[in-house]
Amino acid sequence: MKFLVDRCAGHRLAVWLREQGHDVVETKERGADPGDRVILEWAVAEQRVLITMDKDFGELVFSRGSAHCGIVRLPDLPAEGRIELMQKLFKNHSNELEEQLVITIRGERIRISRPLI
Repeated sequence: MKFLVDRCAGHRLAVWLREQGHDVVETKERGADPGDRVILEWAVAEQRVLITMDKDFGELVFSRGSAHCGIVRLPDLPAEGRIELMQKLFKNHSNELEEQLVITIRGERIRISRPLI
């Protein structure tokens, strides 16, 4: 799969995803933070699932109708915890990742949303 990892989601997660064989780009590789709208546009242009901890992307997608290619919103955890959550997603929700849906994780709860665009 192709992922765009937001700087808040962390370099260690990006490295782990690459080790799993995924095509990964980190937003920090592109310089200063251009803002959420531009990051989402990059993900769409490159057909990448955006991985972030930032809840503002949900507002762009659900309230403003912005296009996306899938978003995974992880909670504020140490890097090991984010990696563990991604392992669970691949194991239990790989179809939803491939369908480019919006996945929000809070504690042990996983919410999968299909925004209308």
